Amino acid sequence: MRYAIGIDIGGTTVEAGIVNEKGDLIQKESVQSDPSNKEKMFLQVIQCVNQLLNHSSIPEDEIYGIGAGIPGKIDRRNGVAVFQNNLPWSNFPIVHRLREALGIDNIVIDNDVYMAAFAEWKEAKMLEDELFVYITISTGISCSIIQGGNFIRGAGFAGELGLIPVFTHTADHSMERLEHAASGPAMQAKARFIYVNEALVTKDIFIHFTRGESNASRLVDEMIHALTQGVYMINSILDPHKIVFGGSVATYNPYILPLLKDKLKNYLIEEQLHILQNMEISNLNNGQGIIGAGLRAFR
Repeated sequence: MRYAIGIDIGGTTVEAGIVNEKGDLIQKESVQSDPSNKEKMFLQVIQCVNQLLNHSSIPEDEIYGIGAGIPGKIDRRNGVAVFQNNLPWSNFPIVHRLREALGIDNIVIDNDVYMAAFAEWKEAKMLEDELFVYITISTGISCSIIQGGNFIRGAGFAGELGLIPVFTHTADHSMERLEHAASGPAMQAKARFIYVNEALVTKDIFIHFTRGESNASRLVDEMIHALTQGVYMINSILDPHKIVFGGSVATYNPYILPLLKDKLKNYLIEEQLHILQNMEISNLNNGQGIIGAGLRAFR
């Protein structure tokens, strides 16, 4: 059995895990990110990997390679983290630095959503000609598209679903980017304003929602209204065979899926209805970023 390290790098946390070639997550470690500058952020990545190796029963010489998922735009060929909204790595030579620090030559990088999508695609066991979409709803909103085991990348920035403008529930039905209407931070900002409480966080909204609180119900309904428009656009353009939702907002609150389906069916024509039976929440327990990154090291 071969083993690889998968790294999921985010603006809040860095997670690293040992993954075998079957996609099993053997062990995981996590540290806080430090996006205050590029070197401090990189040191947190190295600390996380070293912490993993120190605690692992798998010898370092049995590690086949490393896969790393990084937010934003990635230059995979040259191993460079080009641009991120939440990390200080503008044109940062991440692959060279990881090889230098860890002494492992086989290192693969990609956008973090693409890494997670690869794990979900493997889990879904799609047929060769079937088209698969993974949508993450978390700090941001994005998607990745896979057909026949290959990513549809466009010119390199495909899948930025959060940039799509959608109609809001405001009195003038103005438009705003989906990410500004339905991501975790967007909902948190709206809730803090409504509740006049700067300590309120996103998960509190859903706690209030499950208790039937009216303000939280309105916020969740607005989020579902916006998400439905984004999902309908993706479905109409691609007509996927399956859509899987991940990210903390989706996986910790799976009851949003039937709410989304109820709104989505009002948009669909008969030839599109099949997607309602082929939308699901990830069952990889938020480990898909690590698993997908580790699996990509074997390719």
